[in-house]
Amino acid sequence: MLRKARIGDVKTIHRLINISSGKGEMLPRSLMDIYGSLRDFFVFQVEGSDAIIGICAMSIVWENLAEIRSLYVDEGHRKEGIGRNLVEACISEAITLQLFRIFTLTYKREFFQKLGFKDVARSTLPEKIWSDCFRCSKYPDFCDEAAMILEL
Repeated sequence: MLRKARIGDVKTIHRLINISSGKGEMLPRSLMDIYGSLRDFFVFQVEGSDAIIGICAMSIVWENLAEIRSLYVDEGHRKEGIGRNLVEACISEAITLQLFRIFTLTYKREFFQKLGFKDVARSTLPEKIWSDCFRCSKYPDFCDEAAMILEL
């Protein structure tokens, strides 16, 4: 079941981000950061259970730009459409807010291409997006994430 995140989900979201971060799939985030951005998150919860097996956030970057971030689906549930549902929910919310340019920094290029995202040079994105990158050990010389954008 796809739904907006709730305050009781924060520690689970934090744990899932740390699992993914430990594998080098995304940057870690603090509990404080997750509490502060909780409204950005959607979660995918197993029907009839409290188990959350997927998360994704859409954050507003600027008046005409949003970011899809912190996408994670439990490895045992990948290839079931959960990631697609999470990202589509974020895109739908961006459209509701009249944000028609949505980008992501990702290692999952093929996944996002299937959703209509196109490769873009990082330099075309505003400098504001780099605030998270400064905390990454791969920045600036070894960044291997793809910058992708969806323009609606």
